[in-house]
Amino acid sequence: MSEAARITLACLDLAGTTVADGNTVETAFAEAIATLGIVPGTAAYDRAMTQVRASRGRPKIDTFRELFPGDEARVQAVNLSFERSYDSLIDRMGLVPVPGAETTLDKLACAGVRVCLITGFSRTTLGRVLDTLGWWNRVDLALCPADVGRGRPWPDLVLSAALRLQVDDVRHIAVCGDTESDMLCGRRAGASVVAGVLTGAHDRDRLHQAGATHIIDSIAALPGLIFGDAATDRDTVAS
Repeated sequence: MSEAARITLACLDLAGTTVADGNTVETAFAEAIATLGIVPGTAAYDRAMTQVRASRGRPKIDTFRELFPGDEARVQAVNLSFERSYDSLIDRMGLVPVPGAETTLDKLACAGVRVCLITGFSRTTLGRVLDTLGWWNRVDLALCPADVGRGRPWPDLVLSAALRLQVDDVRHIAVCGDTESDMLCGRRAGASVVAGVLTGAHDRDRLHQAGATHIIDSIAALPGLIFGDAATDRDTVAS
């Protein structure tokens, strides 16, 4: 990694990247739309879940606005149902980090790289995740769409983290996530490393097509990528 691209900030996604998902997010979506009578075995359910999978990484409420355009009352109700369902799933199933995630956080901190967790969850759900994992003191910042105005795929989360943590150059930022929206966000923010991981929602081809500079098996490989001692699959897409 050249000096111009020396990483001082890592913006890391939550579900599917640092936190093992295990279909928890999709289950919460399914339970939420079921409150509106959209249930498995129906064409409406299949259409809705296809949209949910395509929009992973984006603000959850934006997904509901696409599913129910022009019906903000329904959007707000089903979004609240999603948050309650996800909270209940945490109670029933718990949350665990992706293997190697906590070691990665420690390695980044020891190397002086500041860490911001970014998510499409609401502030309430983000807080519940960090409370459950005990991660408040392991990161420098955690941001959700409500904190910055727009969520992914827009660059606001990453650029807001750069401003709040006083990054000198956007080339000193690494973004890591498991979705197309993560890759688009990182590229639009000007990050020099936009790493897609294969532990979450979207596959290698989709991550590459969205602009990933690197594909790594999991978040555990990120320190090696940043510090230059790991073999990686580098994309040829131009910045």
